[in-house]
Amino acid sequence: MTDSAPRPRGRRLAALAAVGAVTALAASACATTAPGSSSGSSSSGGGKIVVVAAENFWGSIAAQLGGSAVTETAIITNPQTDPHSYEPTAADARIIAGAQLFIQNGIGYDTSWAPGLVAANPNSGRTVLTVGNVLGLKDGDNPHQWYSHTSVYAVIDAITAAYQKIDPAEASYFAQQKATFEDTALAEYNQLETEIKDKYAGTPIGASESIVSPLATTLGLDMLTPYSFLKDISEGTDPTTADKAEIDQQIRNKQIKVYVYNSQNSTPDIQAQVALARQQGIPVTTVTETLSPAGDSFQQWMVSELQGLEKTLAEATGH
Repeated sequence: MTDSAPRPRGRRLAALAAVGAVTALAASACATTAPGSSSGSSSSGGGKIVVVAAENFWGSIAAQLGGSAVTETAIITNPQTDPHSYEPTAADARIIAGAQLFIQNGIGYDTSWAPGLVAANPNSGRTVLTVGNVLGLKDGDNPHQWYSHTSVYAVIDAITAAYQKIDPAEASYFAQQKATFEDTALAEYNQLETEIKDKYAGTPIGASESIVSPLATTLGLDMLTPYSFLKDISEGTDPTTADKAEIDQQIRNKQIKVYVYNSQNSTPDIQAQVALARQQGIPVTTVTETLSPAGDSFQQWMVSELQGLEKTLAEATGH
């Protein structure tokens, strides 16, 4: 996935085929336990819980909540990798095989490959945390829940509870880690969300795909782009002519104040909308699908994006 390349159509079929091939690899590659891991609770080297996350944004949160009591690895860390159509490897299977806690997004986001790797190497000592299950969401619902404040806090609760169940002796430590993360690490993130909502709630915006929808809901922004278009772009499906015409009209008539797009999934349709928005004097800002840069923490990434959005909204509204 690059700034100029659209997601491939039919990616789910390709990904499913890839999982089928990798499952065979996993059966042999994972026959032995990964170095430094075992199936018992908190039994990795140094007594740390071995945590693996399918995506690095959940992995960042899990690492900070676990502190010195966990060791965390994420499968997808490259900002140019599309989690929807990721093709897993035997190395990924080995990593997941050694996990005591595996965190996957679900909701149709990584379900074409992550559950297959889990199933390829059953482990009674492994806890699997699926974000979609935590939130009561299913395939077809919006999978981009790391952009929802409410969902992020629900996942924080679930990860902490999983740690406390895996290693009850460290329950109080994990409770303190959670409090510190929420009150200190996420302080600027929380403050920015509150400021933006207080200043700009109700502001009409347009967007390129459904990744922006949970953020708009959190901030009280009025998303005018048809959800059918947002979902189509997110899933790599060609949007309808009617949806594209409606969005063009919204931009030409300046019905939206700001246009937000995922710079990691910029299709020709999106590039045309961005160009039209700029031509009409509508401020444009970006979001990304995974941590960008990859070395940022979850909160650093979110703060940077919120600051960019706040600056754009100020430019658009004059306050």
